[in-house]
Amino acid sequence: MTQSGPSHTEFMPAEPPEGFAPHYRKSPLTDPWEPLFSRVLADRVIIGLHVREPHMNSRGMLHGGLIAALADNAMGLTCVQVMTRDGRKPAGGLVTVSMATDFIGAAKLGQWIAFDTQYVKTGKTLCFAQAFVTADGEVIARADARFKVA
Repeated sequence: MTQSGPSHTEFMPAEPPEGFAPHYRKSPLTDPWEPLFSRVLADRVIIGLHVREPHMNSRGMLHGGLIAALADNAMGLTCVQVMTRDGRKPAGGLVTVSMATDFIGAAKLGQWIAFDTQYVKTGKTLCFAQAFVTADGEVIARADARFKVA
């Protein structure tokens, strides 16, 4: 380790917490952020990762764009999870209509980040969800989104 901190080749994160497995939803956007993990429950999907250099901004903190993108992913998957559980699986999936993210803290290299979500409700054409993003259990962001049910 150097004085400025470990490089991503030196930093080997610990295993994810119990209940998490490699994330099942891959995309070209998230490929550089691997390994990503998820925990699928009856009422939500939680995404998690250990902060590595590819996740950081130039100030040495977890990048807000990554937070927003993974919060969006986790909330959309949660809506699909609950709708499917309730026998209303959206045939065409969901599309994000709008999303707001409040950044209220920071995360550093090596911390465990969890995107814990909550399904709010589904209306006639929209599904609503929210997420709390934590770094080692401390809230660093909150997001809410609306998804078009296709």
